Amino acid sequence: MAHSSDSPALDLPLPARRHQTLGLVILRRLAAHGLQDARASLLALDAAGTDFRRLLVLARALVLDLSRSSRRKILLAPCCAAGMTRDEGLLMTLVGGAGLDVHAALTDDARCPVAMGSAHALGKELERIAIRNGWKL
Repeated sequence: MAHSSDSPALDLPLPARRHQTLGLVILRRLAAHGLQDARASLLALDAAGTDFRRLLVLARALVLDLSRSSRRKILLAPCCAAGMTRDEGLLMTLVGGAGLDVHAALTDDARCPVAMGSAHALGKELERIAIRNGWKL
């Protein structure tokens, strides 16, 4: 049964940078529709071109690592939502290179930073795509 606290409140604005918003939408789609979501694949293909597989593998790894290591439910908004939940804000901060404190806040587990490696690798890949495409960082 859903509780009122399970509703994703959109407390935060979307990320200001295009590559961060791309990463958020891909993560939302993979988490909501499964790791083989075709629209997430098309978003990656559109943004990364022939290197789209690397982006997808890293995003899938992060979703899988979080689902296996988190001790709590991570609340995500629908793919087209105009804001971010608090959990999505923490997730994007982790993708941006944050440390154990953010990982612990997101997963309630500071001892097992499994998702940090995949989150940081995804962040670097999104930055590489942004530079390649001429998007402002």
